[in-house]
Amino acid sequence: MKLRAPLALLSIVAGLSCSKGTPAPQGANGFQLLVSDCDPLVPSKCGFPFPSNVWRVQDATTKQYKIHFGNTTLPTLKGSAPTDPGLWENRDGFSTGQAMLAQLPGATSVGLADENHLADSGTASSPTVIINADTGAFVPHIAELDQWASDVGQQSLMMRPVERLADGQRYIVAIRHVKDLAGASVAPSPAFLALRDKSDSSDVSVALRRELYEDIFTKLAAAGIPRTDLQLAWDFTTATAANTRTDLLTMRDLALAAVGTAGPSYVINSVEVAPNSHIALRIHGTMTVPFFLTNAGPHGTMVRDANGLPKQNGTQTFQFLVHVPKSCTTGKSCAVVQNGHGLLGSLTEGEDGYLATFCDNFHYVGLAVDWWGFAAADLGQVLNSVIDDLGAFPILVEHQEQGMVNNLLAMRMMKGIFQTEPKLQAADGSGPIYDNAKLFYRGDSQGGIFGATYMSISTDVTRGLLGEPGMPYNLLLDRSVDFQSYRGLLNNALPDARDAEMYLDLIQQFWDRVEPVGYSPMLSPGDLASNTPAHRVLMHVAIGDHQVTTLGAHMLAREIGAKNLKPLNRDIFALDSIDGMVSTGSAMVEFSFGLAPVPTMNLPPDCGISKVACASATQYDDDPHDTVRSEPDAMQMADTFFRMGTIAGTCDGVCDPE
Repeated sequence: MKLRAPLALLSIVAGLSCSKGTPAPQGANGFQLLVSDCDPLVPSKCGFPFPSNVWRVQDATTKQYKIHFGNTTLPTLKGSAPTDPGLWENRDGFSTGQAMLAQLPGATSVGLADENHLADSGTASSPTVIINADTGAFVPHIAELDQWASDVGQQSLMMRPVERLADGQRYIVAIRHVKDLAGASVAPSPAFLALRDKSDSSDVSVALRRELYEDIFTKLAAAGIPRTDLQLAWDFTTATAANTRTDLLTMRDLALAAVGTAGPSYVINSVEVAPNSHIALRIHGTMTVPFFLTNAGPHGTMVRDANGLPKQNGTQTFQFLVHVPKSCTTGKSCAVVQNGHGLLGSLTEGEDGYLATFCDNFHYVGLAVDWWGFAAADLGQVLNSVIDDLGAFPILVEHQEQGMVNNLLAMRMMKGIFQTEPKLQAADGSGPIYDNAKLFYRGDSQGGIFGATYMSISTDVTRGLLGEPGMPYNLLLDRSVDFQSYRGLLNNALPDARDAEMYLDLIQQFWDRVEPVGYSPMLSPGDLASNTPAHRVLMHVAIGDHQVTTLGAHMLAREIGAKNLKPLNRDIFALDSIDGMVSTGSAMVEFSFGLAPVPTMNLPPDCGISKVACASATQYDDDPHDTVRSEPDAMQMADTFFRMGTIAGTCDGVCDPE
């Protein structure tokens, strides 16, 4: 992607891979620090350690940075052509939320920081260390061995940040004191040993990066990490904010400008009268929105202008639903709430359940559209990108970006022209049944995840409820029962478990462009440069959630400065708790259902210490995932926040419904 000149300049300046003033040496095959497609620092697995600045090079023509892999660096899905390394060349750095991957053959997890010892991971005494190369600040993280690997020889050593990394920043990863089964320290690779000890090496890549590694060792020493006992260290640079966000924000701005204050045009296709005891009218319609892909089929790709920015390509129609509850037909003052559906779901979610109940009891007109690109109709494309064609995944993300725009435009329609719809006028002639200045969002699971992006970039909605939210997908997937079947397919397509974890890291590079790890820094403060207002959210989290690990919600809460609302079911690492009422900023409320602790490893709940247990047919029996949204206390809390702007406890003590 070609960025506009000011953004491109920021991209170059923000993330130099070598120390300031140090020119990058030139290797071969387009690399600057390598002479082959694999990094000898981890000879047991090509592509490791990952992510790494050995794959980040400066384009000789544009002078911009890009991610450049070798022809054989990346995993290849069984039966498919080699993965095209060019798919990543429009990224100027790596994800702000992915795992760091390495392998120390024979390593055990003794001494590594799990989710119950996060404070230990952010100190100089931790066996695994992640620091910001410029500030020296430690990044707290989980360090773990991949439990999905059936062969211990294929176990990746993974470091998962529990705080979002900063955009366009260089980070250094270091590992020491990792033991094998005999209790001895795992030996470094010959290439790393030569760099660490300044010893001779015949490996050309060692000579190419000695100067770089002196900078790495110096920065580690300044953070209290001596080089003498290091087993492995490397650096990487995250993508700039402009590189991550420009596409979606450009689409948003072009689309909103095209539809104006009225919003997209629409037609009503059908109306159901009293489909349940709560809803008076259920309106099925289609809206006509600006479209940015070549076509709406599974292979439709982004249309771009001469500068590489998204460009409108006509219009497309998309379905929407509007639910008019009975309480809004009796003179009540109603607002609008948009509902975001769950994983690969649809706009009909909750229409006869929690959504209908909430709308009627608390006087909201409900709105819903599909998360196009990650809805039920997209299942085939999702499966294709997982087991058959990694190159299909960036296309899937481009569809999800259009789906995000569709959701924003649906609310603009409610704010604008739809308020004059004859079917939404009060019977007494007093005007519309809803106030178009009162617009809110609520979503659960995928709707809570993508809802965090929606709430970061919306220009019409500033308060929202995120149920079972989290970020990034790279953290969420391995720990979700929903991913088990996909992981099985992935393991079949990539029999080496290390390739599967690298695959998840690779798709995260694309996913940053639509999921909240790419946008959450905008949520609370807003963004003046893109005319985006500040937003506030109420996060509802179910302790022991089988489908979206609470670790992801905590990571999001830390990034947006959300407070943990008292009375607490538990303290959360690096989250401030607050008593009473929250009238500014965001807050998180956890609901406890008395479940057993979840595994402290990359497995879903109910898996015990082995992934074999995940095949149990009873795995969902105690899942609280869909429970909170139907709780009366949770609904009351959401309504108070929407209408009054205050977040206050509505449970009788801690929220522990039984």
